[in-house]
Amino acid sequence: MWQQLKAWAGALKREVAALYLATRDPRTPAAARWLALAVIAYALSPIDLIPDVIPVLGYLDDLLLLPLGLWLCLRLIPDAVMQDCRRQAATRPPAALGRRGAILVVVVYVALVAAVVGWWLTP
Repeated sequence: MWQQLKAWAGALKREVAALYLATRDPRTPAAARWLALAVIAYALSPIDLIPDVIPVLGYLDDLLLLPLGLWLCLRLIPDAVMQDCRRQAATRPPAALGRRGAILVVVVYVALVAAVVGWWLTP
């Protein structure tokens, strides 16, 4: 069972890398690109929607939201684009994904905080 879980995690990591490459492909529709960026930011984010310390519910967001977002992105991105991106991710995984992913997470959270503060201060 542990090996299956490890293989699934590796496949998920490759899919996220391919999804990242798909966001940079001009053939990817804009809506799919933005959704993919949100899914990648959530996947790389150290902050969860539901904290993991809450029994059972804490892991539901990781077990449901991430695969659901990935599935939706895969439905929106053309198959030819994803096949090309999977091939690229398998042969040459994006090395900058870690650094760029961290920057993406910071930018998303700063934008969310700015939006909440703007909403709060608007009369």
